Amino acid sequence: MSAAAMRPATLVDILPPVRGRVQADAPLAPFTWFRVGGPAEVLVRPADEQDLAHLLSELPLDVPVHVIGACSNLIIRDGGLPGVVIRLARGFGAIEVEADGVIAGAAALDATVAERAAAAGLTGLEFLSGIPGSVGGAVVMNGGAYGGDMASCLDWADIVSRTGERRRLTAADLAFAYRHSRLPYGAVVVRARLRADRGVPAAVSARMAEIRKAREASQPVRTRTGGSTFRNPAGMKAWELIESAGCRGLTRGGAQVSEKHCNFLINSGGATATDLEGLGEEVRRRVHAATGVWLDWEIHRIGVPAPGVRMGWSE
Repeated sequence: MSAAAMRPATLVDILPPVRGRVQADAPLAPFTWFRVGGPAEVLVRPADEQDLAHLLSELPLDVPVHVIGACSNLIIRDGGLPGVVIRLARGFGAIEVEADGVIAGAAALDATVAERAAAAGLTGLEFLSGIPGSVGGAVVMNGGAYGGDMASCLDWADIVSRTGERRRLTAADLAFAYRHSRLPYGAVVVRARLRADRGVPAAVSARMAEIRKAREASQPVRTRTGGSTFRNPAGMKAWELIESAGCRGLTRGGAQVSEKHCNFLINSGGATATDLEGLGEEVRRRVHAATGVWLDWEIHRIGVPAPGVRMGWSE
């Protein structure tokens, strides 16, 4: 018997065949805006929606599945992600402009959707130019900025369920709330239709330029960051609470609370995911001690800690 035949089966050995790319022990840090985190046990990049549906329908239900997109609002812990990590790429990035809206694939960047809508003279989607992510993530999190959010413009989203079933969900089905949608567990968003109105192209472009300028002026957009770290509590601003607790500029290892906008964490060089998450938890503790308010994470944190690291904070 050959050495290969004697080797215990691994997850990549039991995956259903796909037309897309499959990679075992795949580095994920290069995909994330923070540039930190451990590897995926198996990374799959499905060729298209049919390929994705086949993968999920044939994949044993006890295999964990994670979906990543632009990774702009994500910390992947240093021990990596067990199971299958799905990254939607080329086959999910199409953008179709209609007379009163846009149909965009889940991998399409929010800013690109805003630009295509503006070029067609459509208004109502300018806010997307201020969200550094992809359409799929924006649907999942009800992404919003600068006076708009997905709840205000989404007609429907197409999903593939964990069992491979393809469905279309309305905004009512998704029951949007602040930075939240009621997406079925394990489902993957593959495209969405966003409503828009006819507008004056020059005015739409001017509004997008205004958003870009405001974002550049107020946020550390040229650093390794992950967007807004904590949700705004009702009637309050997270950054003001962080400021009042004296956390601006606070550091842990290579992680730092941004001096420019203190609701942003940055990798100032050599940070680990443990540094970033631990710093965020220290900010939460200090804000609670100073104000009595517990901040809720807006950044998603997934995966397992590095070997030997004990998690002393909330999951």
